[in-house]
Amino acid sequence: MSADAAALAHTVEALLFLSSDPLTSAELAEAADSDEREVVAALATLAERHAPGRSGLRLRELAGGWTFTSDPATEDAARRLFSRPRLATLTPAQAETLAIVAYLQPISRPEITRIRGVNADSAAATLLDRGLIEPAGHSQFGAVLYRTGTYFLKLFGLRSLEELPDVAHWDPTPQEQAELRERLLRAGEARAGGGPG
Repeated sequence: MSADAAALAHTVEALLFLSSDPLTSAELAEAADSDEREVVAALATLAERHAPGRSGLRLRELAGGWTFTSDPATEDAARRLFSRPRLATLTPAQAETLAIVAYLQPISRPEITRIRGVNADSAAATLLDRGLIEPAGHSQFGAVLYRTGTYFLKLFGLRSLEELPDVAHWDPTPQEQAELRERLLRAGEARAGGGPG
């Protein structure tokens, strides 16, 4: 197989993976900016690559197009996987609470409430229930501290917290972090009290 044919097979494979609907060879050719005959050859290559016993996927022609399906032998495992509860979309309050925990962890619910200016108990409880945050000890005042866990990293495609976006491209010192936390707390208190901010 030539390098061009191998590259086209890789592209077609990626397009089929990304599409939730079957794609025709003409649609694949247009997306890949290629000749339809070359796409048909790439599909044949993929069918061989994903033949029974070689892969957990099958390339199938369905509903007038091509798509990947799972190997029927994996049906029981797939059923167990997808019977687990799925993560629902986060509400704005939950997303805001999660961002506060991610950037200021470890942090307590009272601190989150002060920063947000509204009660964070419900949002934090939901995030805890979904495994996005986890307990991380207690503050000096006895409040439970929260941090993000492995599931948070996996969900957002991060290897570590160091990969969190740094919107200001700013690397604060511990003193600057403490000052920022205090400013956020004061702003949240002003918001809760109806003041500016």
